[in-house]
Amino acid sequence: MATTLQAQAADPAANFRHLADEYFSQVYYKFSPTGGTAAGLHKYDPILEDYSSAGVEKEIAALKQYEAKFDAVSETGLDLSTQGDLAMVRNNIRGALLTLETIRPWEKNPDNYSSGITNSAFVLMERKFAPADDRLRSLIAREKQMPAVFAEARKNLKNPPKIYTEIALEQLPDIISFFENDVPSAFTDAKDKATIDEFHKTNAAVIAALKDYEQWLKTDLLPRSNGDFRIGADAFSKKLQYDEMVDTPLPKLLDIAYADLHRNQAEFEKIAKEVDPNKTPKQVLAELATIHPAPDQLLQAFHDRFNGEIAFIHEKKIITIPSDVQPVLEETPPFMRATTQASMDSPGPFEANSKTAYFNVTLPEKNWTQEHIAEHMAAFNVGTVISTSVHEAYPGHYVQFLWVNHSPMSQVRKIITSNTNVEGWAHYCEQMMLDEGYGQPGAGAKDEHEARLVKLGQLQDALLRDARFIVGIKMHTGQMTLDQAQDFFVSEGYQSRSIGSIETKRGTSDPTYLYYTLGKLEILKLRADVKEKEGSGFSLQKFHDDFMRQGGAPIKIVRKAMLGDDSPTL
Repeated sequence: MATTLQAQAADPAANFRHLADEYFSQVYYKFSPTGGTAAGLHKYDPILEDYSSAGVEKEIAALKQYEAKFDAVSETGLDLSTQGDLAMVRNNIRGALLTLETIRPWEKNPDNYSSGITNSAFVLMERKFAPADDRLRSLIAREKQMPAVFAEARKNLKNPPKIYTEIALEQLPDIISFFENDVPSAFTDAKDKATIDEFHKTNAAVIAALKDYEQWLKTDLLPRSNGDFRIGADAFSKKLQYDEMVDTPLPKLLDIAYADLHRNQAEFEKIAKEVDPNKTPKQVLAELATIHPAPDQLLQAFHDRFNGEIAFIHEKKIITIPSDVQPVLEETPPFMRATTQASMDSPGPFEANSKTAYFNVTLPEKNWTQEHIAEHMAAFNVGTVISTSVHEAYPGHYVQFLWVNHSPMSQVRKIITSNTNVEGWAHYCEQMMLDEGYGQPGAGAKDEHEARLVKLGQLQDALLRDARFIVGIKMHTGQMTLDQAQDFFVSEGYQSRSIGSIETKRGTSDPTYLYYTLGKLEILKLRADVKEKEGSGFSLQKFHDDFMRQGGAPIKIVRKAMLGDDSPTL
C-alpha cells in the first residue's frame, strides 16, 4: 500500500486519476445512484436519491470539498489529455454547484420529484442486466423510499413558476399510469412469490403517494405558483462556461444564431421553389408532411436506412464504425411516448451484462384519430426519417457510443460529457451526410424530387434547433415571453404550433438547449481549421476518427487536442 501511494505521489497523472475515482464514488454517484444504475454500476441499484434539503446541503458541502481538492491539483506533469480531464471534472463540480445553489430546481420544479422517481424505476426495468427477481428486489428497495420523496417536495418547493407546476401536472397522469401498468409488466419474468407480493405493496404505496402529490399540486401549490423560471444572463453564461466551456458573450451568440437561422431559411426557400415554384415554402412543407411510410412500416423504414447509411459511410470513408452490431429497433417504452418521437438508448459505459442498444421509435396508438395519426407521422416524412436515423444511429449517437466502448479512454471521458459535443455531433452529422452526397438519387433518395424533399426535412430540423438557440437565450434573459417563444418556433422555426408549445415548455427548464446548433457550428469551424492546417493531406475520416477519440469532451478541449492551440471555438 505504501509503495502504491509513493508511486501516485511520483506520478501526477496517477494521483489525479485516484482523486477522480474518489470523486465519482464519494460524490458523483453517491448523490445520484440512479445515474450509477444507468452507467452500469449496480451496487447503486437499491439506493434512491436523498431529496431532502439536508441531502442537498450535504451534496453542496461534498462538492465544495472536492472543488478545493481539484483546484489544488497542478497541471505540471500532466499530459494534454489529462489536463483536459482535470478541466472537465472542475467544471462538472462548478456546474453542479451552480444548479444546486443558484438555479435551485429542487426548490422550484415539482416535476423533478415525480419524474425523478420514475427514472429511478425505469433504469431497473429497461435492461435485463440481472435476473428479474434481483432487479425487482432493487426496485422494491427504491420504492420503499419513494413516498418520503413527496413529503420532502412539500417542504422544499417554494413559489415555483406556474409553468413548472403545470408541466408537472401534465406529466403526472402518464407517470401514475407507468407505475400502474408498465412497471408490473416489466417484471412478469419474476418467480419468487414473496418478492412479487412485497412489490405489489410497495408499488401501491408509490401510486397512492403520486395521486396525493397530484392533488396537492392542483389544490395547494398551483394557486401559489408565482415564481420566475428565468435563470438570468449571469447564470446562463456561467452554465455555458461550466457545461460547455463556451465563454462567448450572449449578444454575440445571438448574432451567430440569427445568422445561421437566416442562412437555413434562405436555403429552405430556394429548394422549396425548386420543388414547386407555384407554392410558398410553408405549402411545400405541408406537402412534405404527407410523404411518410405507413405506420406499420415505420420500424422497417428505419432498419432499411441503417444498411444504406452504413454502406455509404464505408464507401465515402466518412468515419470508422467500430462494430458491425446494429442497434435493435423497438417501439418507445409507454411512459416516454408522450414526449419522445425517437431516441437512442445505449447501455452505460460500465454495463457488463446487457450490451444491447435500443433505437426507440414512437408509433401511433391504436385508439388515435386519423388526424392525430397524420400529425404524428408528419414527423417521420421522407426527409426527417433520414435526419433522425443519421442523428440517432449512423453516424450519430450510436456510432459515438461504439467509440466510447471500443476505444482506450479515461474514466473521466466515459462519465462526463458535454452536450455541444454529443448533441452537436449528432446534429452536425445530419448536415454533413447530405453535404457528402447522402440523400441524393441512388444514395438514400429515388430521384431528384425526393432528394430535394430530403434536404428540406434536414433544414426543417436545423431551423428547429436554430429557434431553440434564440428562444433559450431570450426567454431566460427576459427578452421574450412564453407566447412570443411559441410564435417564434412557428414563424421562424417552421414548426407546427403543437411542436412550438412543447419546445417552449422544454426551454423553461432546459435553458441551454442551444447546444445542438452551437455544437454543430463549433465542429464545422474545427473541421475548417484542421482542413486549412493539413491542406491536401486532410482526410474527413481521419478528422472524424480523431474527434471520436476525445470522447464527449467540450469542443474547446477537442480543439486543443487536434490543433494544439487555444483558438476560439466559434
